[in-house]
Amino acid sequence: MATTTIYVSGREVTYERFINDLAAKLADVMKSRSEMPEYICQRQAFRLFGRANVERWRREGKLTPHRRLRKVEYRITELYTLSARQQDYY
Repeated sequence: MATTTIYVSGREVTYERFINDLAAKLADVMKSRSEMPEYICQRQAFRLFGRANVERWRREGKLTPHRRLRKVEYRITELYTLSARQQDYY
């Protein structure tokens, strides 16, 4: 069987090792996210993602606030999705 080689940041890595490392990293991320609550309070969202970012996403209509028991909460998956997008400020 032929070995496929991938060059990552100037390093030579076999395809099999690349896939195994990627799978391990994805498993860690999925595990950490599954332990998170579905919603977080506004204060925690400000701390994790920055107050300016959260307020801008809300103002632009990209983030939906949810009111519960006199608290404003946000869906954590929406916040992670928005934080992963590359912003174009020009």
